Amino acid sequence: MIISFVLFLIIGCEEKRINTDQLKESQAINESIIEYDNHIGELCNYGENMEKLTEAQKVFYLNQNFEREMNNGGFHQYFYNSSGNYAHETFDALKKISADKTASILQSSIDKFPNKIVPKERDKRITLLSQIEKGGENIWQENDVAFFKYEDDLNALNLKFIEKNKKDFEF
Repeated sequence: MIISFVLFLIIGCEEKRINTDQLKESQAINESIIEYDNHIGELCNYGENMEKLTEAQKVFYLNQNFEREMNNGGFHQYFYNSSGNYAHETFDALKKISADKTASILQSSIDKFPNKIVPKERDKRITLLSQIEKGGENIWQENDVAFFKYEDDLNALNLKFIEKNKKDFEF
């Protein structure tokens, strides 16, 4: 898919303009996503001040946090860390970018929590994680494997979402 706009990214004090034709290359897409993620992370103090973000920026930020945690340690790490505070909102964010398969995998993991509710409070969530994982087997393994099939192209879907909401991503 050819993205029909020019991305403006801030790198330190230097402005960087990326040609959209370059975005067809996966490396350019990854770099663009990382730069947006870094900038939005700074805007909200890495999740501490989510109210500083527009709704579109929140969607992007939640999706990026989810993918980053998954890539660093799967569902256990996602739920263990502060990103898990927003598990239910992340499900909605994935749906908003049409990452339906990924949202379904996340929902399947959320469903392992009592009453299918992931607590926002990290201490409560960690206690429940210990209880859920007592069986000894990797309870998250099936969903980790399903996620890593990458049936949704999250980078492409995020870029499409940015294009639809470009006023929220002009920095």
